[in-house]
Amino acid sequence: MRRSGRWRRSIRSASPFRWFGPEGGAIAVTLSIFMIALLAFAGLVIDGGAALAARGRAHDLAAQAARSGADALAPATLRDGTTPQDLRIDPRAAETAALAYLRAGQATGTVTVTGQDVKVTAHVPRRTVLLSVFGLDDISATAAATATILPGTTGVDP
Repeated sequence: MRRSGRWRRSIRSASPFRWFGPEGGAIAVTLSIFMIALLAFAGLVIDGGAALAARGRAHDLAAQAARSGADALAPATLRDGTTPQDLRIDPRAAETAALAYLRAGQATGTVTVTGQDVKVTAHVPRRTVLLSVFGLDDISATAAATATILPGTTGVDP
């Protein structure tokens, strides 16, 4: 009888889990909580940076597309010999030019031509890398910009 008691004691003392005592497994729960928090923080850093980059790209594309649309002047106003203030935008050509610029930049958007102004709203699609684990799949950005035609000269050279 004595031998079996000693034998059991020696097996228990050789166990790698003897240090945990009644809290055995608590470190696994704590570690899993910290890993989830670390994954969320890494997602905010990586996907947050991507969202800021997408916002900047959307603004750049909207501004350049608006400028491209504002360059589409009506041919009649260019040939009439009128003053530079009489220049007008061709609405169809402006919309076509601005949307072509957005497509080339892999974005979508809308174009509105009003008088001498071209307003472009650009939408840049962006998917998340890490935050999709938490249910956030899309961090697309939208920006708007307006371009106005301005004459390069206002008078005749002497």
